[in-house]
Amino acid sequence: MKRRIAVFTGNRAEYGLQKPIIRALRDAPDVEYQLIASGAHLDPKFGMTLDLIKRDGFIVHAVPDIALQRDDLASTARAIGQGIIEMVNVYQALRPELVVVYADRFEGFAAIIAASQMNIPVAHVEGGDLTEGGALDDSVRHAMTKLSHLHFATNEDAKRRILALGEESWRVHNFGLPALDMINAGEFASREEIVAKFGLDLSRPVGVFTQHSVTTEFTDVDEQFAPSLRALRRLAKEGGQFLLTFPNNDAGGLKIIEQLERLRKENVPGLQVHPSLGSYFYYGMLSLSRSDVQMVCVGNSSSGIKETPAFGCPTVNVGTRQLGRLRGENVLDIDYDEEKIYQAIKRSWSDVAFRSRARAGQNPYGNGTAGVQIAKVLREIPLDRRLINKKMMV
Repeated sequence: MKRRIAVFTGNRAEYGLQKPIIRALRDAPDVEYQLIASGAHLDPKFGMTLDLIKRDGFIVHAVPDIALQRDDLASTARAIGQGIIEMVNVYQALRPELVVVYADRFEGFAAIIAASQMNIPVAHVEGGDLTEGGALDDSVRHAMTKLSHLHFATNEDAKRRILALGEESWRVHNFGLPALDMINAGEFASREEIVAKFGLDLSRPVGVFTQHSVTTEFTDVDEQFAPSLRALRRLAKEGGQFLLTFPNNDAGGLKIIEQLERLRKENVPGLQVHPSLGSYFYYGMLSLSRSDVQMVCVGNSSSGIKETPAFGCPTVNVGTRQLGRLRGENVLDIDYDEEKIYQAIKRSWSDVAFRSRARAGQNPYGNGTAGVQIAKVLREIPLDRRLINKKMMV
């Protein structure tokens, strides 16, 4: 009899990171995979990325409504409560024997709370990381760890933290970052596809930009976002070309989208605004750094820390959101300051020594075989009382 394994996804970023796991479960002959899509995937304001999942060839089995009604933290708390109720209904309908949830999002938090209270084993991916920069992520991520039964860290530092939280060693694995599976397999757009889709002149410098709100500082989002836009405008006047994407659906995210929509209407040469690039074109952009193209990743997305080392792509990390996260030698950390952001991007394009160091640096997030290894554990782990009954080891 096939094992029913559900995978929950709440936004475009963690969907892209989970794709190798979903694919491995879908293709396993002894698994009935159940894909649950919610959150920003269903929200037109954030790109309606449910369509992206379907275009990737996956069947979506449930679409629970876990949405922010307003752009504030109270709405986040309400969404978690709503999400727990929604996920109880989904689990009752699908009857999964195991649930996979990624990282630290409020939607995933709701999915884990509901599963743990229904005695459904939970596998948590990317626990143990640190992001001390004022977001709520660390508290939520560690709480999700304690509510979960299997742990798939993406680096050795994170694995040690999970063990330090008192988890039993047999529950904890480090197979690396699943997204590296797709990168190593070359599943991204070619140089020619990039040019054709975005009309870029690759003889001129290029970059991708995503800046999210910092949830504990969401009232400051306009002040924190404006310096980045001013720096990009200056660079665009000098011939730079940037693809700017929407943020996550966190408190403060809609204010960022409002600024990006105003920018889009201006039709500033060199600045393109897109709700989402999707991993295929996003990684294709990052891959340009492997050639003679002057390429940079800018903003405060975790992808600028975790995925760019695989391409040797320079990253200008703005502000505090990723403070504490394990990073490679390709990252420049910059304050919310127009001139510093401007100069850091210029350096990323022109500093030969830094670009060489970024390209040669070791990737701390694994070797690109995580998806299959995670799926193997999910397929073979005994679903018994030992898995459900957790012990505190400290």
